[in-house]
Amino acid sequence: MPAHHHPEENHADEWRGLATLAFVCGLGGIAAWIAYSYGAAPWVRYALAGGASLAGGWEAAEEGWHALRWHRRIDVHTLMLLAALGAWIVGQPLEGVLLLFLFSTAGAIEHYAMARTRGAIDALLDRAPKKARLISAEGNEIEVPVTNLLPGDRMVVLPGELVPADGKVESGESAIDESTLTGEAKPVDKQTGSDVAGGTLNSWGRLVVRVTKADQDSALHRIVKLIREAQESKAPAQRAIDRWGDSYALFTLSAAALFFMILLATGVSAFGDDRSALYRAMTLLVVLSPCALVLSVPSAVLAAIAAGARHGILFRGGAAVERLADVDCICFDKTGTLTAGEPEVAALEVFPATADRRRALSAFLSLEAGTTHPFAAGIVRACQSEGAVMLAVKGLSNSPGQGVSGSVEGTRWSVGTREFTGSHELAEAGVPTGAIVSEVWASDGTVTVRATLVDRIRPESAPTLASLHTRGIRTLMLTGDREEAAAVAAQQVGVQSYAAALTPDAKMAAIRRLSAEGHVVAMVGDGVNDAPSLAAADVAVGMGGRGSDAALESSDVVLADDRIGRLVDAIELSRSARAAIRFNVILSIGAALGMAATVLLLPGVKLTLGVMVHEGSTVLVCLNGLRLLTHRPVRR
Repeated sequence: MPAHHHPEENHADEWRGLATLAFVCGLGGIAAWIAYSYGAAPWVRYALAGGASLAGGWEAAEEGWHALRWHRRIDVHTLMLLAALGAWIVGQPLEGVLLLFLFSTAGAIEHYAMARTRGAIDALLDRAPKKARLISAEGNEIEVPVTNLLPGDRMVVLPGELVPADGKVESGESAIDESTLTGEAKPVDKQTGSDVAGGTLNSWGRLVVRVTKADQDSALHRIVKLIREAQESKAPAQRAIDRWGDSYALFTLSAAALFFMILLATGVSAFGDDRSALYRAMTLLVVLSPCALVLSVPSAVLAAIAAGARHGILFRGGAAVERLADVDCICFDKTGTLTAGEPEVAALEVFPATADRRRALSAFLSLEAGTTHPFAAGIVRACQSEGAVMLAVKGLSNSPGQGVSGSVEGTRWSVGTREFTGSHELAEAGVPTGAIVSEVWASDGTVTVRATLVDRIRPESAPTLASLHTRGIRTLMLTGDREEAAAVAAQQVGVQSYAAALTPDAKMAAIRRLSAEGHVVAMVGDGVNDAPSLAAADVAVGMGGRGSDAALESSDVVLADDRIGRLVDAIELSRSARAAIRFNVILSIGAALGMAATVLLLPGVKLTLGVMVHEGSTVLVCLNGLRLLTHRPVRR
């Protein structure tokens, strides 16, 4: 069954129109009550009550007719209109007016709540710049619409201006406020070679930036698109409610009709006062209508998605919000996740010593430059610093988790692990004690190159894992790196267990074993080299700052600024959303069943009371979901 007023089709200001109709209904209802109280002419009383009912039931009639005509379904709008009509039939038009007033008021509040969640996302695009300072071919600065920018264009960004589009700094230094994307207000230093994202704020320096992505492909637009898609996707609990929605509406209508017939069979009069069969049946129809239940999940899920986006946590749908709350085991990749992912080459060795060093390093550089591995950038820089040059590579082949091979100037080279390249064991290079050391090898069968790299642990890694442990979550590190490097990293971050020298398939198998043991498993990786293990996990968490395209596509949850500490915030938000959903479901079901039992057992229960409980629970459900918009990350 669709939500109370089809929130998925909600427009930002639609709630204002609904609030106006509810207000008119309320004024008309008060006027009708005064007319009844002071004995006004019947036509005056009926005209005022009829006008109020028309205003209060207008939107319900539109929605009910739409559902009946195009979807062949009876929804809650139809049920409310039938109940209001029943009140008129039994001679209680004021109670029918009250029902429609509260129903339309609850609808306006519901639309307002949903508009607030969407408004939190649309605010991101509101900050997107509309103009850019383009450097023309003649070297002049001209102002052009951002939509006209193309990859390769050069633009100037002055202090205090928003960066018009994604690009790379060609000259200048500054600090960029990236809070629109990451939720982190602390400016990030930028210099020549740094990447900048459209919609972020340039703090103090003049930058010349070369555009790398068109406006519609920018990080800001991709994130907004992702979140909008997430808001449109339904959580498992919502799908379950929708699956039974049509049947429940028919059940409600049938239950009211059956109750009416049973009362008639027991001698209760069909029409009359509040003890009549039709009056009590209409009251049952109202209290059983599932408005609050239908809203119990989306009100919380949409607010959680919006709250997460403001803090650099991107949920790719309601299923991710619900599922993350149940995770009890988290597996981490090492490089780029627990470590900074920008290892520097500490030693670059070529064996034998008589080999042509420049030729060997050029082959090494040429093969590494074509990979997305986190080690590649450091190796390329180190080779270039020794005069190596880029050469053409033919027949490039990739062995996931092992390395790459290709022909350089007629010679077949392999780059990757020692075992993959067939290199002999060598004495360790001299590096500082306790450093996280990794090795990348290259060989053509006669010449061997070994790059020894040193990485560092992210400052947030150890505190994040400690926070997870206090929440009863088991942690593991799964890495393809050497045992020695894995052991050092595991000890420094405090992970509970680890496995090293794993291929992508072995990582995936390890996650499946944990799932088979009954764990709900999350995998945290960079979304580039961890695709199989991310796919195998119950919840895939991507580090969005590095290789964000891959992370956005392959992950259920994305940490937009690569801060591992956001993982704890995401779990807390997910658990808060789950608690809100449970409260909403219990409240909606409890209110409906409690009032239904009262109506069934006690003659004389006022329709007014049923309406107030029904619409009151609907409003409470909306407000409880809206409360998640104020969620703040836990201070650690």
